[in-house]
Amino acid sequence: MNAEPVGAIVIGGEHPGLGIARSLGRRGIPICVIDDQHSVSQFSKYVTRVVRVKDLRDEHKTVESVLEVGRRYDLKGWVLFPTRDETVAAFSRHRNRLAEFFRVTTAGWDTVRWAWDKKNTYQRAAELGIPVPRTFNPKTERELQDLYGHLPLALKPSIKENFFYATGAKAWRAETPDQLNDLFRKAIRQIRPEEILIQEIIPGDGQRQYSYCAFFRDGGGHSTLVARRLRQHPREFGRAATYVETLEHPKIEELSERFLRAINYYGLVEVEFKQDPRDGEFKLLDVNARTWGFHSISGPAGVDFPYLLYADQVGKHVDRSRARAGVGWLRMVTDLPTAASDLWEGELDLRSYWRSLTRTRSESVFCLQDPLPSVAEVLMLPYLVAKKYFVKSGRKPQIQAAGDSTPADLSSSRSG
Repeated sequence: MNAEPVGAIVIGGEHPGLGIARSLGRRGIPICVIDDQHSVSQFSKYVTRVVRVKDLRDEHKTVESVLEVGRRYDLKGWVLFPTRDETVAAFSRHRNRLAEFFRVTTAGWDTVRWAWDKKNTYQRAAELGIPVPRTFNPKTERELQDLYGHLPLALKPSIKENFFYATGAKAWRAETPDQLNDLFRKAIRQIRPEEILIQEIIPGDGQRQYSYCAFFRDGGGHSTLVARRLRQHPREFGRAATYVETLEHPKIEELSERFLRAINYYGLVEVEFKQDPRDGEFKLLDVNARTWGFHSISGPAGVDFPYLLYADQVGKHVDRSRARAGVGWLRMVTDLPTAASDLWEGELDLRSYWRSLTRTRSESVFCLQDPLPSVAEVLMLPYLVAKKYFVKSGRKPQIQAAGDSTPADLSSSRSG
């Protein structure tokens, strides 16, 4: 009788977590989803167990919760898959402790810190000769006066989840000195001055934004994919992609691999660039040291990222792969209003929209073989929108705060 295969623990059950569960669950790998909110993954036939915990924003509480769940359900040796930045930071900082019980897919803090804080990201990129947007880090409102001549400008966080959980925004645009001052005062009430970045705005929408996606190990991209955001919302400061498509782009690959090699990266990663029409350069925007929103495009494109990482963790050989060009991914629930707006404003034509639909091979949630999550998403939509964009935390996320609460299991095991 064969022993049960090593399972995977997915932290966060929104559509990126669902993509991991489906990738691995189709191969008979047991899946445990840990979340601090209701999510679509709990309805997937590929998820074996769902455990609700109280808090996945506090670093220490997250680590304690994951360890407690692992011990309670005898998940020793299972593979950890974080889906949120704050969980990546927690796992990275406490990697040694977690590795005593689990297989940890997150790199150590010496590596992750270069992706976690954009100030570090831009500093390292500049040292490596990788273009970045012109960025300032004023500590006081008085220092903003020196930036008036550079308007319009974007105000954004160096550590994005602190800002996002407090405001629901990825960045704010300032057109005038008064707007810049007002937004700075607003930001400083939510995050530390050291985390506030003022950045030049690169003209153009998501069609100038590219992503290098990879399973990266041993100084190179073991398996890779490059995609372009053809639609996103909001159009300028895309909080999330709504339609992306794979393509070939050697320059994006070269710049990304130069950065990842320099920080000794291991694992799944998305590196975001935007092409500046003023000088033609591709400028580094962000590095996501985890699965990203549209990673489920990888399976249909021929590069199944979650399984590649899982196989590497359990010692199975997997061949190198490279994504096919022209494969589309769609998030219908957000793309419909985005496409409608773009069509109305003349930013999109019907022929291009139809072409994108014909190239779509993966939808973020809908799947004929696993239909319940898509039904649940429609029914849960008011809850999901309110949870993500309107209900703000009453406190700032405590990335290094102490905590000792015990997780509560709010759901039972289900067959796969």
